[in-house]
Amino acid sequence: MRSVGDFQLEQRMTRYSQFIPRLYNFCLSLGFEPGRIMPSRAFCSDENQGFPIILIAKHFGTFPFNHGRVGGIVATDRHGPHAHHGQDMVIIQASHVGYDPDTEQFGSYRRLQTSHCESTSDCGKIAGVSSWYLSEYHFACENILVKRRNGEIMVTIDNQLLDGRRQEGLVLCLESMVQQDEQGEYLILRALSTSKMFLATAAFAERFSLLEEGEAQVIGSALSAELFSFERNIQEAEEGHDHLERNLLPYMPQIVTTNSPALIAAQINSQVEFDRAFRTITQDPAYHGKRLLFISGINIDISPRVGQIFPLTKFVPWAAYFQDSDGSRVTYEQDELWELLSEQSTDNPDQIDLDGAIQQMEYLEEVVIESPGEQ
Repeated sequence: MRSVGDFQLEQRMTRYSQFIPRLYNFCLSLGFEPGRIMPSRAFCSDENQGFPIILIAKHFGTFPFNHGRVGGIVATDRHGPHAHHGQDMVIIQASHVGYDPDTEQFGSYRRLQTSHCESTSDCGKIAGVSSWYLSEYHFACENILVKRRNGEIMVTIDNQLLDGRRQEGLVLCLESMVQQDEQGEYLILRALSTSKMFLATAAFAERFSLLEEGEAQVIGSALSAELFSFERNIQEAEEGHDHLERNLLPYMPQIVTTNSPALIAAQINSQVEFDRAFRTITQDPAYHGKRLLFISGINIDISPRVGQIFPLTKFVPWAAYFQDSDGSRVTYEQDELWELLSEQSTDNPDQIDLDGAIQQMEYLEEVVIESPGEQ
């Protein structure tokens, strides 16, 4: 699997007001026919995802099909219905993350409809899933003590972190942290009431070379991602309640050790979902013989100022898959996809006037719907 490091954020962001017309023109360059394109979105259900949806409707000329579950999970059982609603198909998948321009922090979003315009977690699903893992990590950071004694680095670890009977929790890679004897047993120097003391390996001790004799400190951020993993019982079926957690579990050490857990989690989820949904799309007979573009990325929801109706949402593309009606297909990686989108015009002569279209409905002749009555 790819690592999160493959996802480039800087110089890959674009406003939705520019992304959607460029995406539409990119579709035309691939042979899509204006007026016959059925867009679909796999977004989270948050209200701040509405502005991108409005722009999709404006530029593609129809309200997009709903392909998404909470957290930006692709509902693959909706491929068939989507395919039946148009000639040429587009699917846009995006996990989302909030951004506060005042604090320059990811993960929160100002809700203007709340009593006092409070900032809350965004995406809430990602935050909810991540909270248990962050709590486990912070416990470990505060309950592993490192001390220099007689020139050696001693590591004292809370017994909870050493309990091999636990079915859930943070699991230390002890072999990278503490020394073993010839039989592979960890050398316990001292058994305390709630913890045990070990002698650090040379590589781990090197991290604390500046620690002075007799000085002690909690491990803190020195507990880096390669030093632990997580065990978690997730029984839910694919695309169920715990699907997002299943996507993120293998990468949780990377997520909890970063300065922006919500951002990294959104990136990883989009990476995993693109790979998973791509395989279901290529195998679904409903899409055979159709043009289809599947594009994945993240939506960055920039908190609105008071008086601002919509957020300044930005899109960061990750990858795209295109299949033509003759069965030919190609996958675009992030750099190539960015270049292809950047080449497209932001001018879309086919875009619709939403206000005019809504007003037009007011002047149409009334259609009287009669009850079918009793049979």
